[in-house]
Amino acid sequence: MSAGREYPDRPWVGIGVVALRGDDVLLVKRGRPPRQGEWSIPGGAQQLGETAEEAARRELREEAGIEVGPLSLAVVVDALNRDEAGRLRFHYTIIDFAGEWLSGEPAAADDVDDARWFSPAELAELPLWPEALRAIAEARRQIRLHQA
Repeated sequence: MSAGREYPDRPWVGIGVVALRGDDVLLVKRGRPPRQGEWSIPGGAQQLGETAEEAARRELREEAGIEVGPLSLAVVVDALNRDEAGRLRFHYTIIDFAGEWLSGEPAAADDVDDARWFSPAELAELPLWPEALRAIAEARRQIRLHQA
């Protein structure tokens, strides 16, 4: 085992933001493992000394160049990825927040290959991780609650 992200000796805390603009959701195409080449919620590892909200906003700016308003907790999920031998290759405890778009246009940066808004119809066509779909649904519910 190692202290790195691959074959870790402890879970890594990953922080993401389900950014919504009306009915559309922002997704990024991952440029590195795990989930390289897949569309997902923007996010990444929390840094030492950084609050969860600070990490969420930093990752959203770094990966997609946008800003959101107030954040609310959407979901917490454990992402476990094993290699062919069954050894734990990646373990992330992911905290996903919900936030409404305030400013900026999606622009891929940092460790992503693409960033863009997806309509509900487009979203339905993507092979997203089931936990990402759950986070998006919960984020929409949270945003509706805060608008009421």
